[in-house]
Amino acid sequence: MIGIAWALGQIPGGGGQENPFGFVVLLGGMFAIMYFLMIRPQQKQKKEREALLSSIKTGDEVVTNGGMFGVVKGFGDANERVKLQIAPNVQVEVARSAIANVVGSTLVKKDRDKEKEKEG
Repeated sequence: MIGIAWALGQIPGGGGQENPFGFVVLLGGMFAIMYFLMIRPQQKQKKEREALLSSIKTGDEVVTNGGMFGVVKGFGDANERVKLQIAPNVQVEVARSAIANVVGSTLVKKDRDKEKEKEG
């Protein structure tokens, strides 16, 4: 039992106090790395997503998180809901936050189709 107590004791001549400033610098460095590798990119993605959702307008073709494609026909409930036309004479309402991406604008596609008809 006494041998264990001696083994857990301080090393003779080497038990000086370390500089606490080194530990603070290490902790600060670790926080900086975590901030630039994880927190900052996540904030950037959140801002991009909010910009995408706020820029949705009538006539845009969108895809939802569930994989359903549709054309925006209107908005409801304080712009928190979006009315999508998924087939002729078939409209559904989804939450604005359920929209994953804007594929394109049907108005732009119609203009391109008209130009192609004129050329061809």
